[in-house]
Amino acid sequence: MINFFEVNETNKMIEKENLDVRTITIGISLLDCICTDLETLRKNIYDKIERTARNLVATGEEIEKEFGIPIVNKRISVTPIALVGGAACKTSEDFAKIAETLDQVAKEVGVNFIGGYSALVSKGMTKADELLIRSIPLALSKTERVCSSVNLGSTRTGINMDAVKLMGEIVKETAEYTKEDDSLGCAKLVVFCNAPDDNPFMAGAFHGVTEADAIINVGVSGPGVVRTALEKVRGESFEVLCETIKKTAFKVTRVGQLVAKEASKLLQIPFGIVDLSLAPTPAIGDSVADILCEIGLEYAGAPGTTAALALLNDQVKKGGVMASSYVGGLSGAFIPVSEDQGMIDAVMAGALTLEKLEAMTCVCSVGLDMIAIPGDTKASTISGIIADEMAIGMVNQKTTAVRIIPVIGKGVGEKVEFGGLLGYAPIMPVNPFSCEDFINRGGRIPAPIHSFKN
Repeated sequence: MINFFEVNETNKMIEKENLDVRTITIGISLLDCICTDLETLRKNIYDKIERTARNLVATGEEIEKEFGIPIVNKRISVTPIALVGGAACKTSEDFAKIAETLDQVAKEVGVNFIGGYSALVSKGMTKADELLIRSIPLALSKTERVCSSVNLGSTRTGINMDAVKLMGEIVKETAEYTKEDDSLGCAKLVVFCNAPDDNPFMAGAFHGVTEADAIINVGVSGPGVVRTALEKVRGESFEVLCETIKKTAFKVTRVGQLVAKEASKLLQIPFGIVDLSLAPTPAIGDSVADILCEIGLEYAGAPGTTAALALLNDQVKKGGVMASSYVGGLSGAFIPVSEDQGMIDAVMAGALTLEKLEAMTCVCSVGLDMIAIPGDTKASTISGIIADEMAIGMVNQKTTAVRIIPVIGKGVGEKVEFGGLLGYAPIMPVNPFSCEDFINRGGRIPAPIHSFKN
């Protein structure tokens, strides 16, 4: 039972500390939509999504009113489209037409993003995979709400370096296609190593082939709540610090569990997971970097940052696991530069570099996220940055990702405004030395020795 004190405590978290349910995401399998005729396939996809998700937004709003808990986003994830479109799509343009269908139905049901314009190529690429990947720049330039992701490696399979090379080129091409909007298309494109198939957070969400026909996933976030709790134990020992984070994460996850169960009941769709990820927003006080500063750093990026982030990530997961039997997705701390005012401040102060961010990704939940770089950065350099991040994920048996934005026409010292939850970002410098010969080798980096656990 929830007592009166806990109700008041939760209300305070919502009103003053930026606690929210970041997203209710309905995952939908499109495997039963597959057809060899493209127009029939597009109709099947539209009808399945519209039928399954037509009440999602209204249900979310009803839960908001009943419990007084803000639900910021209502979203959809679908089966990776490379799998769904392979029989019907003969060209990249055919795949882009499916993206337009996804965009149309997303607008129809009122969600802000739909994820799953995706391919899984950690070991190799089928013809359909390659066609979809090559269609990404066109697809993201023609749509508003479609998000795309590609899984390039895993601990089990190694890293597909042919796909890594291709994705460096695709990121650069997507930036060119959307240069009139400050290369915004790249903000809706993420590459993964060890991608989870139950991730409700965009741009990397897709509905895994191991999932049920439809599921409800909830992502809940509360950086401001954690920071406020830590203010009360300033100067205390690490034991006290860890206990405070765990207890706070437990309370935040219970809010997500409540919303997930209610949404599942109202929509009559099975509950999947609660993802407790401390996902920041540009709002003041809603920052993972501010938590790191409260732990004792002058800026995110100062010596000790990686250790502080490791501590934070671990305690968040421990608290979340105690609060729900179905914690999943990524669950930990996101460090997207443009979406976190504290991270932006650290970059502007010179405390935070691309290399330090890479080190931090060894212990956080995702990777290099929402980082703006000069528009003239070479595709091979982008591929090298991706390869480094994939290697961290592969060797450490964790999910890592790259969402990087080469802003065409802008350079170091300038800023780019994305707006909304995507925020704004300073253009960060990139190591100028070449990795082209490394990227051009082709083939696959083998799986590490500890992958053999049969």
